[in-house]
Amino acid sequence: AAWLLKMQALTEQVYVDDIENDEDGMAEGLLDDSAIASVARPGTSLRVATAGGGSGGLQQAMRPSTQSGRPVTGFVRPGTQGSGAGSLEQALKTPRTASNARPVTSSSGRLVRLGTASMLSSPDGPFINLSRLNFSKYAPKPQMSRALFEYILYHENDVRTALQLAAMATEAHQFQDWWWKLQLARCYYKLGLFRDCEQQLRSAMKQQECLESYLLLGKVYTKLDQPLAAIDNYNQGLTKFPNDRCLLTGLARIQEGLGNLEKAAECYKDVLRYDAMNVEALASIATQYFYNDQPELALKLYRRLLQLGLASAELYTNLALCCFYAQQYDMCLTCFDRAITVAKKEELADVWYNLGHVAL
Repeated sequence: AAWLLKMQALTEQVYVDDIENDEDGMAEGLLDDSAIASVARPGTSLRVATAGGGSGGLQQAMRPSTQSGRPVTGFVRPGTQGSGAGSLEQALKTPRTASNARPVTSSSGRLVRLGTASMLSSPDGPFINLSRLNFSKYAPKPQMSRALFEYILYHENDVRTALQLAAMATEAHQFQDWWWKLQLARCYYKLGLFRDCEQQLRSAMKQQECLESYLLLGKVYTKLDQPLAAIDNYNQGLTKFPNDRCLLTGLARIQEGLGNLEKAAECYKDVLRYDAMNVEALASIATQYFYNDQPELALKLYRRLLQLGLASAELYTNLALCCFYAQQYDMCLTCFDRAITVAKKEELADVWYNLGHVAL
């Protein structure tokens, strides 16, 4: 019992929500061979930038881009911090000076660093020597095997060993335990075996409708560059779990990636109906209003973010620009003053640029 408790405590220390926290590095972009077609039809690929929005309204080309080449959304999302859907050349061109636009080298490397950092807390070496464990002894015991699996995956970050344990446990439970199939899918996803991951998730969903399965399957289809399949998957999930904000957020991200900005805004509004404090939805809708020449509405939403306690230089700059275009010049300069006060060193240039634009 003490062994089990310590194992779970160490896992909790370094646990990362891998459904959300996911970045594509340069290695993943270079070695990715899962593209279906080199020239995809418009509206069917996230890697082809659609200049015109799919459903009319504001065109994507009218929005400015960040230094890493992604369109301004108002919120830094998982998977958008690196070069994103661009080529390796785009990733190499990305300047390393900006803290939020650094080309991420490899997501697997980052996870390994998380794992090694956790070992610093144990001066006598690792808590469990995995090479000496007899997995066939632990696999049939559900309480022990599940905690051990999570320890290996999150604390030790040994995906292959975790996959071995998951396969033995699935077999020990006569392939009837949906939880182990979900964990097998998670290991396959980390190893880049997306088709095997999809197969395990489909099998798990037949036995148990689980929200995590739909979210992970949506990520798989995004990796495979099949946004329409991802949209179908999220819609199926919403029939089983109506109005779930995680599914609605995933759907909105895909629509925005395809350039359907109006549909994305509708999805974000649905998110706000059920979670009025969702920062991503508030920021994205505010950006949409701002670029649609409705700065007063954008101002209301940015003020809401300020009331939620998000006092950042970016937010104050957005508030200042909204005030400027809404002709509230006194508030505009006050917001810029506050933005300069709280800005970090690498953000100051953008704030001064916008202030110069207002001064002109």
